[in-house]
Amino acid sequence: MNNEVKFYQTRRFKTKTKNTLVLAILILGSIVLLIPLWWMISTSLKTPAEIAQHPPSLIPESFQFSNYFEAWQTGAFTRWGLNTLFISVIATIGHVFVNSFVAYGFAKIKFKGRNALFVILLATMLIPAFVTLVPQYIIFSKLGWVNTYLPLIAPAFLGSAFYIFLLRQFMLTIPDELSEAAIMDGASHFKIWWHIMLPLTKPALIIVALFAFNAAWNDLLGPLLYLNDENLYTLQLGLQTFKGNVQVQWHYLMAMSFTVMLPTLILFFIFQRHFIEGANLSSGTKG
Repeated sequence: MNNEVKFYQTRRFKTKTKNTLVLAILILGSIVLLIPLWWMISTSLKTPAEIAQHPPSLIPESFQFSNYFEAWQTGAFTRWGLNTLFISVIATIGHVFVNSFVAYGFAKIKFKGRNALFVILLATMLIPAFVTLVPQYIIFSKLGWVNTYLPLIAPAFLGSAFYIFLLRQFMLTIPDELSEAAIMDGASHFKIWWHIMLPLTKPALIIVALFAFNAAWNDLLGPLLYLNDENLYTLQLGLQTFKGNVQVQWHYLMAMSFTVMLPTLILFFIFQRHFIEGANLSSGTKG
């Protein structure tokens, strides 16, 4: 009896030690990851003179909250913010609906060459994005889309291999009996996708939406290539106004960088539960 008690006590001690060690590593890793964020916030609240001090301070001597208001007023950030929001929302809608519809076809519709076509689709993920920059620019230029939002929005309605793969894997966990029963009742594939697949794949759709929105919101290269009119600028282009040829207005740049980052952080915390649920593909069969 004493041996069993000692065994369970030893096992319990090892479990607690392991959990404590894991927790300590996670806390240490979180601190390391949060240092750049804290540095950005701290710099955004300093004066230019304090930023230039050596050694630098982690906490501002006096919190200059006015940096945020002054930075916002240095450019047309309200207009640029609305431009960015428009592009991000439209691109997100395109990614969610188009990729989910294609994923439904690969997951639930049996046709000749389906697996081979899916492998070819996945193979496109191996092509570096920079390889296609010049051909894409030539195509959009020939179409007269340069200096418009179309080059930033249209690709979202043409499908993404990664999002299609993610949604297909999730849809494979949904029993085929649901779609088969709907077909027997006379439902079309469009109705099955709209009324059955979309509601059941909500967690995965939220992941795709968050990824797509974050990518469009933080995109710099696309607007830099295709937008010439300052009225069409996005927030990422607007941030470049603080980088002069001689010096960088670090307090304004950090203030606006943190402001631009806030919407994506807020969205993640709002949909955090769905994000974690969607990351577990086995949850696709749950109600």
